[in-house]
Amino acid sequence: MQEMLRERFQQLLTTLQNPDYWWQCLVLASALALAALINARLQAVLEQNDTQSSGFRHMAVRGAQRIIWPLTALVFILLATGILRNYAIPTAILELVAPILAALALIRLCVYILRKSFTLNPVLRSSENLLVLLVWSVVIMHLLGWLPGVLVLLDNMALTIGETRVTVLSTFQLLFIVVFAFILAVWIADLINRQVARVPGISPSMQVGVSKLSRFLLLTLAFLLALNAVGINLSSLAIFGGALGVGLGFGLQSIASNFISGFILVLDRSIKPGDIITIGTKFGWVQELNARYIVVRNREGVDTLIPNENLITSEVINWSYADPNVRVTVPVQISYDNDPEEAMQLMMDCAFASPRVLKDPPPSVRLTEFADSGIALEVRVWIADPANGFMPVRSDINVAIWRAFKKAGITIPYPQQDVYIKSMPERTVSPVSTPDNEETGETPPVENP
Repeated sequence: MQEMLRERFQQLLTTLQNPDYWWQCLVLASALALAALINARLQAVLEQNDTQSSGFRHMAVRGAQRIIWPLTALVFILLATGILRNYAIPTAILELVAPILAALALIRLCVYILRKSFTLNPVLRSSENLLVLLVWSVVIMHLLGWLPGVLVLLDNMALTIGETRVTVLSTFQLLFIVVFAFILAVWIADLINRQVARVPGISPSMQVGVSKLSRFLLLTLAFLLALNAVGINLSSLAIFGGALGVGLGFGLQSIASNFISGFILVLDRSIKPGDIITIGTKFGWVQELNARYIVVRNREGVDTLIPNENLITSEVINWSYADPNVRVTVPVQISYDNDPEEAMQLMMDCAFASPRVLKDPPPSVRLTEFADSGIALEVRVWIADPANGFMPVRSDINVAIWRAFKKAGITIPYPQQDVYIKSMPERTVSPVSTPDNEETGETPPVENP
């Protein structure tokens, strides 16, 4: 290895002393400068057109902006290399720069696709660093002439399993193809989801269904194509299918049930994102429908993950299933000394204290019962946006009723109870010792209070 590096260094010194070197430097500088000029012009044009683009076109424009300069410089260098070879001028430096520019364009494009396919997180950042290191390592080994030898060495490190020969090289190829296919599948699935979301008339549950189905099919297809690309016979997956069936029978029933239940929820459109549901003691808004669970967020901002199977086998109250209108009740009590009809009219006037109260259906006031502490009244109003909560409406109406009752002199009673004593216990007499009866030993009677 040291001798190879020494030879490379000697070749570089010889090239620097050769006048043809300056021609290569001049061509390289001209190609880079011309590529920078074209890149500046194209960037301005693409930026102007990108303001009115969206979806796939926007992603294509952004991806093109990242690889314009290295690809343009690479094209000019390849053209210059061909011209110089025609005049028998050495092109060692240009041949050295060309793979570097190609690697730079590949790295920029791959990193952009990764960031668009997945949410930015520490795992993605480490994957980007690993990808950059891998690409540059391949480029360096290619420039040093080590790449063919390394590939042969990895191919010789093999293990034979039955009739299949598994090598380290084929394993790396499988991992690379699987990762690339999965990233491409996720990217295409997200693109399909964004396009479906823009189509009018498609319900949120149908959008979730298309998202799940497209992602599942694309990932499955990517995995099968990756296995076929590295020469693995797909018929051998029958053994894997049998093992999977045994696993489902013993320990994966819950996972499979939740997965299938998720598709059932999407297809029957019983629950969709944005619905207000109550399941057991959990009340909240459906945020997401995932493959294994749904996300329900309550008024405190706490997210609860509920398995899909529970929604199929348990009773679920969907407050916004067919009609978004929901009735809100505000109970009030008044004293028995007040006129209930007057109080009911005041409560009707206060029903529209909240701007969210609907005029159709109209509000109503009912006398519900003669309670222990007072007369129980109840104002009933309808709202069309239960997602914004019920408590603000109750609060506005309660404040308005309080002001109206206070102005009209209507009393809201405190909790009270009347206690009647039917009989008192009889008085008892108990003896006590005094100085007068110490000699006789008699104890005079004393009345108990």
